[in-house]
Amino acid sequence: MHAVIKTGGKQYRVSPGDKLNVETLLSDAGSDFHFNEVLMISDGNDISVGAPMLEGASVIAKVIEHGRGEKIRIVKFKRRKHYRRQMGHRQNYTRVEIVSVERG
Repeated sequence: MHAVIKTGGKQYRVSPGDKLNVETLLSDAGSDFHFNEVLMISDGNDISVGAPMLEGASVIAKVIEHGRGEKIRIVKFKRRKHYRRQMGHRQNYTRVEIVSVERG
């Protein structure tokens, strides 16, 4: 059984037992989080697609940790113009483990 959920402006295909990094969630580590924006649920040949969301469906995930990703270097450079800008960025994320998918 797997589902497609929407969180943080992105869509993820998840099944129970999957671990993934999503945009930061306002939930403590070790607690459960319910993803209510479920776009699709598939169980073998039984497929349910929402328009755009499935009513009453949810995906329950356990929050493992909060962290920060790898540093990304941003460099702006124009040759022969004496122009150079450097900046770095580390995106925050929340690591979750999918516990169950519920049709509702």
